[in-house]
Amino acid sequence: MRFAVSPMWEVGTSFRALTGGAANPVHRPWVEQVRPRLAAAGLDRGWLAELVPPAGYVADFLNPAPAGPAPDLATELAGILATPEDRVRRDLDRLGEQAGRLGPRLRALYADPRARLPRVVEEIGTYWELALAPYWERIRAVLDAEVFHRARQVAEHGAGHVLNDLHSSVSWEDDVLRLVRRKPPLSRPSAGPGLLLVPSAFTGPHPFARVTPPGPPQLAYPARGVGALWVRRPVAGTAALAAVLGRSRALLLAELDSPASTTELARRTGLSAAGVSQYLTALRDAGLVSAHRAGRSVLYARTAVGESLLLAAAS
Repeated sequence: MRFAVSPMWEVGTSFRALTGGAANPVHRPWVEQVRPRLAAAGLDRGWLAELVPPAGYVADFLNPAPAGPAPDLATELAGILATPEDRVRRDLDRLGEQAGRLGPRLRALYADPRARLPRVVEEIGTYWELALAPYWERIRAVLDAEVFHRARQVAEHGAGHVLNDLHSSVSWEDDVLRLVRRKPPLSRPSAGPGLLLVPSAFTGPHPFARVTPPGPPQLAYPARGVGALWVRRPVAGTAALAAVLGRSRALLLAELDSPASTTELARRTGLSAAGVSQYLTALRDAGLVSAHRAGRSVLYARTAVGESLLLAAAS
């Protein structure tokens, strides 16, 4: 049994949260920011919209088993591109059964997976930049904290305790792992070796299971701490930080509690757009903020280094 943080699990579950109409209320601040970008880019009616329907089955090939504890998106996209053609078609057959028929994009994918998978991967990359990359430092911190917490539980209480503590629908007893909502039952020989546990910020309220032998079964479950993910955190100590960075740079770093464009930051701070752009460039060069293309604009977000600097100044 092992844990992994998977960007692709966050792609699929977050896309459903945006388009399914039943997102966890805690994600409302994120949804309100991202949904307009999604529509403006046409991603609410693209490949992902057909591969990740609002409810039910999601194409399994979108979630290759993470090879390590924390693969990056590029590694997982390479795994999608390497999916055997018969695997793609098998997943599309199941999607077709659920929906009644495949849409035109998925029929084209079915006919020639090798030619169409690069387009799917390209769209996933665009979605990542619009919806997740500006927020990834914050999301990743929650997921890493969850893994560390579970690792300590394993060390102190054993793996069985962890499985019984993951979610109310998951239980471990008499050498049997039971998933309340999982049908049909799975036997160990048919499920593949081991078990891969994937904490997720957007999976909820129930875990998702993915079983595609010969890979290990994957169980994506809601991570602890998600409830505070989008809570705006008051920033103190900016005066001390201003003495080091300058008042305007410290102000901008504090304002980036959620990703924002140059224009939005200029409106909120009263600084000129040209000045904001100059200061953000300096903060980015210092590794305190990151920049992410979102259509015609660029969103800036605090990095983990920027977060640590603010916390240190506040204390």
